Amino acid sequence: MPLPTSTRQIVLAQRPDGWPTDADFRLESADLPDLGPGEVLVRNTVMSVDPYMRGRMNDVKSYIPPFQIDAPLDGGAVGEVIASTSAEHPLGSHVLHGLGWREHAVVPARGATVIDTTLAPESAYLGVLGMPGLTAYAGLVAAAEFQPGDAVFVSGAAGAVGSLVGQIARLKGASRVVGSAGSPAKVHHLRDLGFDAAFDYHDGVAAELKAAAPDGIDVYFDNVGGDHLEAALSRLNLNGRVAMCGAIAQYNETEPSAAPRNLALVIGKNLTLRGFIVAKYASLRPQFLAEVGPWLAAGEIRYDETFRDGLDSAPQAFIDLLGGANTGKMLVRL
Repeated sequence: MPLPTSTRQIVLAQRPDGWPTDADFRLESADLPDLGPGEVLVRNTVMSVDPYMRGRMNDVKSYIPPFQIDAPLDGGAVGEVIASTSAEHPLGSHVLHGLGWREHAVVPARGATVIDTTLAPESAYLGVLGMPGLTAYAGLVAAAEFQPGDAVFVSGAAGAVGSLVGQIARLKGASRVVGSAGSPAKVHHLRDLGFDAAFDYHDGVAAELKAAAPDGIDVYFDNVGGDHLEAALSRLNLNGRVAMCGAIAQYNETEPSAAPRNLALVIGKNLTLRGFIVAKYASLRPQFLAEVGPWLAAGEIRYDETFRDGLDSAPQAFIDLLGGANTGKMLVRL
């Protein structure tokens, strides 16, 4: 079949003010450049939408450059190599790369990792075996310095990262694993995953966490911030640790949020609060795969995926993600 000479892509039409809307995105066509040496043309099959992308839509300095107006967005994607000038990326191979939000991408060979789809579906490399999986593992093991016997609380626990944090903590010997989520159905799902206790944060985080962890917690894996962080500080035991992974409760706020009102507890309890970006722990990937891979193969770790279909649906999939419409990883099939 003839190779495509153009593709469809989603660009940032304007910067969101608060919650993103459809008007902040635009679907357009773009020409595909000819392949240069050491490049591959990938037909994307699945792309990822992730909470961190909301921060990149703001024109502020951060650990990763912001998206640019009228330029295509990017993010994790998997797909099939349909043209290649790289010996390491033969035609028909499947690769993981960072040029999502489009149907085809010309990718430098160094930025395309060949994946084994006989071991796991393509989509798993965007979730449990990809960035979210490593985030969960490294955040728990390295940032939070988890030890067997720790009682662990995870916010946003029904998401791609949070659901894995809870399962990994249980498999590594946590004394108790507690999760918060946004609906009764998600709470039930967390219990099915092996969480010792779970609650709907709409019922009141402070009271629900106290009831779920009457003896306190040693580790808090924070995906939410805000009232969750404040409640966790109250329940953390002496020498407790917080891995600050995300603050989704604040991503769409137009005014700065107040710090937790009980922040002084950090002093008397000798607490450690550590923010982290997964790239800091990239060296842990072999350890992560060596430990989590067998658990996954044995069925001891479960993962969930929420799919939307078609590139046209990607903006709404992202908006839905921020609103908590997903269970596990939110993905778009292209």
